[in-house]
Amino acid sequence: MRFPLAATAVAAMLGLSGLAMVPGSAVAADEEVIEEGRDLAFNRTKGNCLACHQIQGGNLAGNIGPPLVAMSSRLSKEELRSQLEDSTDRDPNTMMPPFKKHGILTDEEIDKIVEFVYQL
Repeated sequence: MRFPLAATAVAAMLGLSGLAMVPGSAVAADEEVIEEGRDLAFNRTKGNCLACHQIQGGNLAGNIGPPLVAMSSRLSKEELRSQLEDSTDRDPNTMMPPFKKHGILTDEEIDKIVEFVYQL
């Protein structure tokens, strides 16, 4: 089968080194990327997701935003990424900070958080 080789080559060209191919599925994040995303999401000076959201494994969770559960059935990765980059695009009155626009998170950090949150 040539598809996994071609997909792996495309992922490498796009700099998606933290992603690995899983036979029979799309590109999936490896455990290290998910763990780094978790660390960023729980970090009070970076993602700080726990300030507003309940997340399995997190302590002192907030309740301003919805619990982050069953995320792959609620949003696509693209929608989730857009929400992290600048949630004011969807809702100008949101309390969620525009992480990319305000320089709170880098593109790489957002990608890692997306991988973590998406698998919740």
